[in-house]
Amino acid sequence: MLTNQDRTVADAAERLEDVLAAGITHVGFKDIGLPFDELVGLASAIKKAGATLYLEVVSLDEESERQSAQAAVDLGVDILMGGTRPDVVLPIIAGRNIQYYPFPGKIVGHPSKLDGTIETILESARQMAAIDGVSGLDLLAYRFNGDVEALMTRVCEAVEKPVVVAGSIDSPDRMAAVVRSGAAGFTIGTAAFNGAFSGSSDLRLEVEKEIDVLTRIQADAGDITLSPLTAS
Repeated sequence: MLTNQDRTVADAAERLEDVLAAGITHVGFKDIGLPFDELVGLASAIKKAGATLYLEVVSLDEESERQSAQAAVDLGVDILMGGTRPDVVLPIIAGRNIQYYPFPGKIVGHPSKLDGTIETILESARQMAAIDGVSGLDLLAYRFNGDVEALMTRVCEAVEKPVVVAGSIDSPDRMAAVVRSGAAGFTIGTAAFNGAFSGSSDLRLEVEKEIDVLTRIQADAGDITLSPLTAS
């Protein structure tokens, strides 16, 4: 994600060039951090590059989630991630060929945290995944104060739809845990801008290092083919 601390970065358009040069073909951003007209330009540049376009929403109330869903339509995104109100979002994106991955569980604060127990999050995940129009789930696993690997594994086992792990994947150990869990993919934002894997402030080098780490983890894991869905 072209985001840092759950906000689209001010120089996202320039950073996009580094990301594309590193070979990333799935790119997204949040609906806060830049004026909407700049998000329109950013979305257009991502689509022009042939990349899959994601929007992850930061909505703490029903009206802001409604506005975020409309923004996804207006931006022409391929995949809408986040939010907790399918009843609000689905009528807005209906017929728009937008995949939708809401958050399971109780989401609080900003940057977002995942509240509750594994059991309550599992129940939410099952309910969300059973809704027609929900394509998969966006799991804030590393924003959960508990056994994160158990949470990821149990959610992936409990639902038939793909689970994307979002947020705070900032080390090879965490990346490997996501691979082991059976998740369909993961997102990286803040960690990339902080140089978490390479120690470098050069975003292209950082993303290339993340890809290298993932490739080695996959090789060790055998035939698992998980990949970063959206890297900064």
